[in-house]
Amino acid sequence: MIGHDACMGCAKRRWAARAAAALAAAGLTGCGLDVQTPDLFLVTRTGQGKPLTVLVTYDGGVTCNGRRGKTLPDRLLLLARSLPGQLESDAQKKLDPPSPAGSVYRFKVSLQYGTFSFPDTSAAHRPELARLEQFVLQAEPSCGAPG
Repeated sequence: MIGHDACMGCAKRRWAARAAAALAAAGLTGCGLDVQTPDLFLVTRTGQGKPLTVLVTYDGGVTCNGRRGKTLPDRLLLLARSLPGQLESDAQKKLDPPSPAGSVYRFKVSLQYGTFSFPDTSAAHRPELARLEQFVLQAEPSCGAPG
C-alpha cells in the first residue's frame, strides 16, 4: 500500500508541473510574445509581364507581391533553405552584371549577407542562380491568386 501512495504522489507532482508549464506558456502568450521565423530571402523578378516579389521565411511561409500565399511544399522548402548558403558569395560581392540582349528577366535577391542582382542569362553558367530561378518558377503557384 505504501508503494501505491508513493506513485500517486509522483503522479500528482507531474500533473502539477505540467499545469504550471502550461500556465507559464499561456502567460507568455498573453503578454504579447510574438515569435516570428526569420526570412530566408526576398527575390524580385522584373522583365516580361508583371513584376513578382517573393519573400520566403524559414518555416516555409511565402508572401508574393505583398500578399500572404500558401505554405511551400516540403521539396521547395528544402530548396529554399539551401539557397542562401549557395548565394552568399554573390551577395557579399554585390553581383550586378548587365543584362545582355536576349535576356527576358532580371532578378534582385536580398539575403542576410547582402543584395545582388543578375539577368536570367547568367544562370546558364551558374548552377546556383539556375536553382534560384527554378525555385521562383516553382514557388509561384504557392502565391495564390495574383494581387
